[in-house]
Parts: sequence; structure tokens; C-alpha cells
Amino acid sequence: MYNRECIIYLYEEIGIGRRKLYRLIQLNHDVLIEAIINQHPSVLSVLTTKQCQHMTNQIKNGFKTFMKQLSNRTCKTWTILDQDYPHVFRTIPDPPVVLYGLGKERLLRHVNRISVIGSRKPTIHTERRMQQLLLPIVKDFVIVSGLAKGIDGFAHQLAVDAGGKTIAIIGSGFSYPYPYENRALFHELATHHLILSEYPPETKPARFHFPERNRLISALGFGTLIIEARQKSGTMITADQALEQGRIVMALPGDILNPNTVGCHTLIQQGAKLVQNTQDIVEEWLENKLNWEIINQNSKR
Repeated sequence: MYNRECIIYLYEEIGIGRRKLYRLIQLNHDVLIEAIINQHPSVLSVLTTKQCQHMTNQIKNGFKTFMKQLSNRTCKTWTILDQDYPHVFRTIPDPPVVLYGLGKERLLRHVNRISVIGSRKPTIHTERRMQQLLLPIVKDFVIVSGLAKGIDGFAHQLAVDAGGKTIAIIGSGFSYPYPYENRALFHELATHHLILSEYPPETKPARFHFPERNRLISALGFGTLIIEARQKSGTMITADQALEQGRIVMALPGDILNPNTVGCHTLIQQGAKLVQNTQDIVEEWLENKLNWEIINQNSKR
């Protein structure tokens, strides 16, 4: 049994969460499943005896069948042990232990990536403002977002329509594209761009998945551009995650009477880069390019 297959099995079929699984991986057992079956003392520092016994029964009854199913998958599956695992995720405090990809994996080798996020219910002129900002650089940067309604969808569609490239990170498995309104866009990205998820293919969307996946959106871009955000929103949480990860946060100012811009103004007050035009984004990229290339250097191999 190879550890990468064991890790995928423990994650998908046994249901060990990523944090606990990461702790098990760090024990450096040659064959992790055997260590669980044998109830190695170091394993018992992470799992209870009862959990090990329950897992042992599941492993004996299902591992071979799972291996056959895994070999027939059409999506890419990485574990954090894999050499081609996207190195940029290893640089964050809470990396995915297992990651899934659908589409053009080579887009991960493009270092010049920018994350673009914002409200699910943007104001009327938002799409036009995004076009003014991003169209001049859309062929120079890979646009990263979350395929949600509103600004996320605008960002992906803008890249597609302008002949650029885009990566979506979603909060469900690939068998359950979400939201419904963006299913056509999902299939376009899965064919010609790239979709990533840390959830197994048959995982349905759940409310708690979306705040979790947001840390991957902020991690993948050199900076996160906030188009619109309410004071209390998932977008603001993502901005905090970007800062925790050492990423740049940029924000657009807007109408002070618009609740969708209050979050942006707060971020600017706290030190986020104020973006008024495309050149502001380019300048931020040039200032941080060298450091970002160092962070990404193993991803380009």
C-alpha cells in the first residue's frame, strides 16, 4: 500500500478531517494504514483505540474496491506528499491534504495569478468597473475566484470572454457544480481552464465549505482584489486570511452610502492598497513579484 493512496482513502472513505490527517502524515510512518491497524503508539496520540478499531474494519472491507475506483477517475487527485502538489498551498497555515483538479493543470505553473472576489449581490455598475480594471491585464494574469454568484462569476466570465485564463476554487465536489446559475460556466472552466476543490468528487455543497475554500482563493493569488464587500461578509474573512498568509490585499473604493463598499473602505483604512485604476494593480505586482516567484518556485517544476 502506498501512502498517497492510503491518505486519499482515509480522507474520502474513512472521513478523517484534513487537520487530523495532516498530524498523522507528520508521524512519518512508511505505511500509515498499517500503523493504524497495528495501533502504533504515535497513532494513538492522534486517534483513540476505538477509532483505530473501527477504521481497521472499514479498511479491511473496502480498500481494494476503493483503489479500483480511484484508478478510473477522470479528475486529478493530489496529496500533500506528491511532488507535483501545488507548492503555494504548502506555504499556508492550513493546507489541503488532498486536492482535486479538473481541467488544465498547467495553469498552476503560471506565477502571475491574482484573486478577485466580492459581493454575491453586486451593485449595478460593478461589472463595468471590473472590465475597466481587469481587461488591460487579463491576458497577463490568471484570474482566481470562487465561481459564486455575482463578482466571482463576473471575474471568471471576463477572463473567458477576453481570451484570458482563470482558475475557480469551489466549495463542493465536481459532481455537484454550484451555484446552479453558473453551471454552464463551470463546464467551460472544466474544459478550457481549471477548477480546484479540496472536497471529494461526490461531495454536495454545504454552507461551511465556502468559508473553508476561501483560504485557498486568497492563497493562490499574489494578492486579493476586493471589488465590493459588506462589513460582515465572507469576502472580509477572505481578506483576513490573505493577510494571515502574507498576501497582498487590494480594495476598490466606492460610494460611501453603498453598504456593499463599507468593507472595502474599512480595509483601505486598515492599510489595504487603494485601487483606482489598472496601474495600481500592476505597481503592486511589480513590487511583490520577486517574493511571489520565490514562494512559487517549486510549483513551476
